[in-house]
Amino acid sequence: MCGITGIFAFNLVGKFNKIHVTAATMALDKRGPDVQDIYLDDRVALGHRRLSIIDTSEAGNQPMWDLSGRYAIVFNGEIFNFQELRSQLQTRGIAFRSHSDTEVLLQLYILEKEQCLTRLNGFFAFCIYDKLEQSLFLARDRYGIKPLFYLFDEDKFIFASEMKAMLHYGLEKELDYASLYTYLQLNYIPAPSTIFRHVRKLLPGHYLKVTTQHLDAGVYYNLPNGSEDTDTSKDYAKARAKLKDLLDVSVQRRLVADVPLGAFLSGGIDSSVVVALASRHKPDLHTFSIGFRDEKFFDETGYAKLVAAHFKTEHTVFSLSNDDLYRHLHSILDYIDEPFGDSSAIAVYILSQETRKHATVALSGDGADELFAGYNKHAAFLRSLHPGWKENSVRMLGPLWKIIPQSRGGKYSNAIRQLRRFGEGMKLPLPDRYWLWAGYAGEAAAMRLLTPASRENTLLQDYAKRKKQILSLLGPGSDLNDLLRTDMGLVLPNDMLTKVDLMSMANGLEVRLPFLDYELVHYVFGLPVEFKINGSMRKRILQDAFRDILPQKLYNRPKKGFEVPLLKWFRREMRSIIMDDLLGEKLITEQGIFDLHQINWLKRKLFSANPGDIHARIWGLIVFQHWWKRYCR
Repeated sequence: MCGITGIFAFNLVGKFNKIHVTAATMALDKRGPDVQDIYLDDRVALGHRRLSIIDTSEAGNQPMWDLSGRYAIVFNGEIFNFQELRSQLQTRGIAFRSHSDTEVLLQLYILEKEQCLTRLNGFFAFCIYDKLEQSLFLARDRYGIKPLFYLFDEDKFIFASEMKAMLHYGLEKELDYASLYTYLQLNYIPAPSTIFRHVRKLLPGHYLKVTTQHLDAGVYYNLPNGSEDTDTSKDYAKARAKLKDLLDVSVQRRLVADVPLGAFLSGGIDSSVVVALASRHKPDLHTFSIGFRDEKFFDETGYAKLVAAHFKTEHTVFSLSNDDLYRHLHSILDYIDEPFGDSSAIAVYILSQETRKHATVALSGDGADELFAGYNKHAAFLRSLHPGWKENSVRMLGPLWKIIPQSRGGKYSNAIRQLRRFGEGMKLPLPDRYWLWAGYAGEAAAMRLLTPASRENTLLQDYAKRKKQILSLLGPGSDLNDLLRTDMGLVLPNDMLTKVDLMSMANGLEVRLPFLDYELVHYVFGLPVEFKINGSMRKRILQDAFRDILPQKLYNRPKKGFEVPLLKWFRREMRSIIMDDLLGEKLITEQGIFDLHQINWLKRKLFSANPGDIHARIWGLIVFQHWWKRYCR
């Protein structure tokens, strides 16, 4: 797990930018706190920051060259089947100088070029330089666990693991208003777009080939549509058994490390399953959870302790107060180098920071909700397909839900909030329904937030084209598997995985995700919808497969997302920052991006008796404003 960056200069102007590679590499120091190294030649510069996990010796340092001196690699990630691939390469006459997965990847590419990507089981973003051919080859893993930013123009090609490294090359900071408009709805920016018009994110399952002033993009992976294992995919009992086997193998693959390894444990089904399997193969497993002692509605550490005791792990609980959240605020905001407004990043940051004191690698249960239909919107979608009197009543009572107090901060107020969102979605066609349920603000509300000049810059044609592509699987005849595939392309890489990567890497912690082993994903996407969700149970097959080994108290309990108690925090500790600084009239007027009357309306709503989802929108604006002051002012 590391940070990578580099530049390929096409002409003299591009060559001037090579001087920035050292600063760009140093900007990635938190991703790779152990070793920094840089390679420079006439046209190419490569930078690498290393977090040593596999083969921690100097032989594993990067940039790494093959024996011929023709190929060099900078690599961020892990290849979990590297030992198997190494053995296969040795039978083909390849000799190795290290015990690292990096060298295995490099040698595999030399022999098989882009075809090697289909053989990799892991998560990665990497660049390989062919000195003889004068070309770069870059690729990103199947589901977007590891990030990769790039810029291509007539003078140069540059790339990096994070936007902050890209900025050291002196790129033009022209806002992409279509991205901003999307961000105001979702609180994140979907790939391949970024907040800057000239910077892109490489899509999951894609690769790039770069030669002088020429760039070719390719796709090596798409989610499967249907099952190759017709025997178990139609028999629920057999499917449960196979799921257990596949997940057990996936966990075992992710326990290989030459440094201390532990696991996140929230007390939910997903992380509990991972811990249950990991503890079989690692009896001294250390588990970590986070709780909010001032906000019992958000605290699930009791369930985490129950699971830890059940599987006899060494368990550590980090119990936080609202003051603790506030204390970490500026560290978190300072690390965010592109607007990203998922507030649960605060908890992931603190959990990662505390976990890093005990371990360098942590397993996590992320990805299960997208695979097995674990979100509220999945249950809502299922009900919306065949609405009865209850669903139609919720839709008809829309005016009532708007006037009843609602927020995420309590059981009943949150239920009213969910009913309102369900009723609003029921009035829309499926693609727009999904888009609404995936975000925090509708299109009209987001547009009102912009000034007239910003609205003119929003480029609605660009926005509509991007949205259509994201929602291309949804339409008449779509089923829940189509919705899950959409989640895997939108929510998972751009929200959930971005959050985990950004906040864990800010603390030099590698997080591994057993639910995103591609063999497991392939199998699950071949299962019928009814195996995953029905009228009474989400993640049905996952829950049933492990019912015999998990504590029964985990079942039939309300699902809670990994959220933080923002509302009370904003009304107290953060009040002056919101009212007088980041959303103060002086800054809003100076920027000319946001409509002052709408900003003031949001602030009044925040401090009212009926805040709804406003605090989520406020957090998104706080993140953007802090980012803008840091990078654009």
